[in-house]
Amino acid sequence: MRIVLASNNAKKLAELQALLAGLPVELVTQGSLGIPEAPEPHVTFLENGLAKARHAAAASGLPALADDSGLCVDALGGEPGVASAHYAPAPAIDEDRDGDREAQRRLQDAANNALLLQRLAPHADRRAAFVCTLVALRHAADPEPLVACGRWGGEVLPAPRGEGGFGYDPLMLIPALSRSVAELDAATKNRLSHRALAAAALRERLREAWHLG
Repeated sequence: MRIVLASNNAKKLAELQALLAGLPVELVTQGSLGIPEAPEPHVTFLENGLAKARHAAAASGLPALADDSGLCVDALGGEPGVASAHYAPAPAIDEDRDGDREAQRRLQDAANNALLLQRLAPHADRRAAFVCTLVALRHAADPEPLVACGRWGGEVLPAPRGEGGFGYDPLMLIPALSRSVAELDAATKNRLSHRALAAAALRERLREAWHLG
């Protein structure tokens, strides 16, 4: 089954491909089909996930999978939450890299991380969690969306550590491992992460409801 992923994030695509390996599905990004990103006006991961999945399914005519995820920090009342990807104002476009989506994403990630550290500085409580909600639809008007959630708790570090991952990974310490998410190898991250937990639950729902696998 060909499924359109309601995202243009190449690293997120790679993670989900690995997490859904073994199922008879082929994930393709909406960008590869010429589909623009959907508006995300809602305040919850679930509502934005549904909006993105419906948008991708309607535009492609294919089943769709959306991932809405982010970092929720206790001391900040759940911020950055659904605004995680664009928490800080967008950095100025590097004219030499104009059109390089991944380069611009790295600049945005750095700005997001800096703003988070600034806002968290007055607080002693560093507890946080990565949260992921996956939504799968057979078509845009599917009355039975498949929803799976995952939560991965940790603490926000005072400074970034590690070179792997993306987003807030360098700031998120997993105390049981004494490492940041950016210091984990891909296999460990794909086994323990919020996205891994959500994907494991989604696999079972896909097998049961869509008769896959």
